[in-house]
Amino acid sequence: MGKAEVEAFLTWLATERRVSASTHKQALRQSPASPPDRARNDTTQMLIEPTLILELAMLGIATGFLAGLLGIGGGMLMVPFVTFILASKGYPGEYTVKMAVATSLATICFTSLSSVRAHQRRGAVRWPIVRVLAPGILLGSLVGAQLAVALPGKMLSLLFAIFVAFSATQMFLDRKPEPTRTIPGALGTFGMGGLIGLLSSLVGAGGAFISVPFMTWCNVKIHDAVGTSAALGFPIALAGTLGYIWAGRDLPQMPPGSVGYLYLPGLVIISLASIVMAPVGARTAHRMDIRPLRKVFAGVLYILAAYFLLR
Repeated sequence: MGKAEVEAFLTWLATERRVSASTHKQALRQSPASPPDRARNDTTQMLIEPTLILELAMLGIATGFLAGLLGIGGGMLMVPFVTFILASKGYPGEYTVKMAVATSLATICFTSLSSVRAHQRRGAVRWPIVRVLAPGILLGSLVGAQLAVALPGKMLSLLFAIFVAFSATQMFLDRKPEPTRTIPGALGTFGMGGLIGLLSSLVGAGGAFISVPFMTWCNVKIHDAVGTSAALGFPIALAGTLGYIWAGRDLPQMPPGSVGYLYLPGLVIISLASIVMAPVGARTAHRMDIRPLRKVFAGVLYILAAYFLLR
């Protein structure tokens, strides 16, 4: 083979390679994205989607207003609706409930501080009670987060449904426990704090559904019990949030903006909206009889409990 033939062969080979590479790139552009690519595209869209921002803002507005109006914690509203929002974006149920609980707890970190300042101005926070309950609460909240992550999503949904139904029943009956004794000793308060933290961390609540009846039963005035419960909400929420972040640190296919199980866009938007609306709800509550509204809202909570049982 002469020199001219060799050069012609090499020229043909280079041309074939360029054509093959160009054809391959065109095929990649025209082919559908692989599942991981689609998931990344979907999650990126989820992070910046205007309707998602609007949904979270509306949830924060409703949560803040009702918290101020009816004196309820936000977890019983935030968890079901954040679960629904995330599930509608295609995320698996094993993640969505736990992300909703973690996001609810993180939101309580901010709302509880605002509430504590208001109660402290009225002298309604019993700091000695906070100091004796807080150590058990911190431990119980950390353990509760790890337990919640270990539970199947269906089991966590069942626990949350029970919590919501229990809270709805308390609200509907509007019964206050009769004061019969004083705050127990160090071991008893540590154990009670552990129970409050454990259950609150499991369901994404601030703990008032247990701590207020407990303190009232121990001869603490109802206004002081509510104010002290607001102060206890911060260690519950902080320890629980850190526990969910740690437990979900290596999970794949989480939405962008997530830190472990904590969904940061939800935290920011819901917190801002609820902090703005909570004082509006509180002012409204002073101008009207809210007892009929509490019973109506209890009915809504029963519907949410049924949703978690059936999902």
